Amino acid sequence: MKTLNYKTLEEMNYDGYLLKDAPVRVLQFGEGNFMRGFVDYFIDMMNEKAGFNTKVTLVQPIGQGSFRLKDIINDQDGLYTLYLQGFQDGKEVREKRIISAVKNCLNAYEDWNEVLDMAAGKELRIITCNTTEAGITYDPSCQFTDAPASSYPGKLTQFLYRRFQNQLPGFIILACELIDNNGKELEKCVLQHAFDWNLGDEFTAWIKNENIFCSTLVDRIVTGYPRSEADSMNAENGYVDQTLDTGEIFGVWVIEGPQSIYDEIPFKEAGLPVIVTDNHKPYKERKVRILNGAHTSMVLGAFLGGQDIVRDCMYDPTISAYMNEAIYNEIIPTLSLSKEDCEEFAHAVTERFKNPFIDHELLAISLNSTAKWKARVMPSLLGYVEKFGKLPKALTTSLASYIAFYRGSELGEDGLKAVNPVTKKEYTIKDDAPVLEFYAQNHGKSDEELVSLVLSNEEFWGQDLTKVNGLEQAVTEALNTIDEKGAMAAMSECISR
Repeated sequence: MKTLNYKTLEEMNYDGYLLKDAPVRVLQFGEGNFMRGFVDYFIDMMNEKAGFNTKVTLVQPIGQGSFRLKDIINDQDGLYTLYLQGFQDGKEVREKRIISAVKNCLNAYEDWNEVLDMAAGKELRIITCNTTEAGITYDPSCQFTDAPASSYPGKLTQFLYRRFQNQLPGFIILACELIDNNGKELEKCVLQHAFDWNLGDEFTAWIKNENIFCSTLVDRIVTGYPRSEADSMNAENGYVDQTLDTGEIFGVWVIEGPQSIYDEIPFKEAGLPVIVTDNHKPYKERKVRILNGAHTSMVLGAFLGGQDIVRDCMYDPTISAYMNEAIYNEIIPTLSLSKEDCEEFAHAVTERFKNPFIDHELLAISLNSTAKWKARVMPSLLGYVEKFGKLPKALTTSLASYIAFYRGSELGEDGLKAVNPVTKKEYTIKDDAPVLEFYAQNHGKSDEELVSLVLSNEEFWGQDLTKVNGLEQAVTEALNTIDEKGAMAAMSECISR
């Protein structure tokens, strides 16, 4: 079979949407699966639905390994096939689209002069990036004379300085890294480099006045290259695509920035789920507390109840009802966005959990549950107590389920060993070493003793949770129920009848 490119599609008489030629308006640092399955998909949709007429140049921010993705992308004329699949509006959905928004790919280390030359492009207006969580960090070892600087903020500063030298306007910079305040952190690093390198007050003023550094929240699971299905997909498509990409159908992009962004980027005209706001934090709170919080509050109890996969949990009447109890009656009332907004998001979350194309294992989600429970569930529990003056039963039970899950006996190199009470199979608890050591040392303690020790551990929670009125007793009772009747019974007792 022939390689996917424009010539191949022409020979196949392909009649789907393609944009072969357009000015490069977007420079994207990061060529990975996520950006191609999320940001570039959005750009492609705007090209088709709103006449955005925009191409993207991808920049590999790190050196190429043995798998030369840059070369593959360029051999395919930037084209790739994206499958978005999941559960939507009560039915299974699978959409296939050839993405034609990408023009080419450069490597920062092999093509640095070519990257810098792009700073002279008058049509260039947007910079997007996802250089992993570790990408936005200040590295004082970076020098202006490096070709290129080793860190992404260093490279961006060099690029912006070239733009400044060309006396051209700045950029809308959309940071997609999974860290808090990603755009603001990036701006901080850039300004520090500009200062360190003595690039002058004029340049510093230009950075601040001519560029909009947007913090953004991205929400879509992109599962990437479908190794097990790639051959059959290529056979079905009639071409070889080495950059196949897959992701869930759901996607939301929240951008913190001025409303004028809507005037420049036609998100609305294309009907895309993109929100431009002056504060992205309530949306982050919604995601962390509903999506991640539902996961964290439900999975450990569900696992102890004999389940292994998230999707299967959604078809179990007890587990799904318990999760809905936690979301709709205990979490949503504590959030700052409107009830309507939150419930709409929650409905989408439950559909995402039913995705037939993703086998999301409960044990995989259980990794580092201590920190996850603190960040994702504890604020809802404490917020509920503060607002209503009583304990939220489902979230309280989730804390008991967490303790029950962590009762392991043997600490090995790979984690703490425990046995599932329903399946009788051994499982491994994975968490930070001090957490695992704590539970290993306290193995065999009574429920009352263990709950007291866990809740009062300020290293875990940043506070003493035994001081929350009634919490210690309620968690102990829920743990007793798990021991005597099982996790399913404990969850069942939380459901509003």
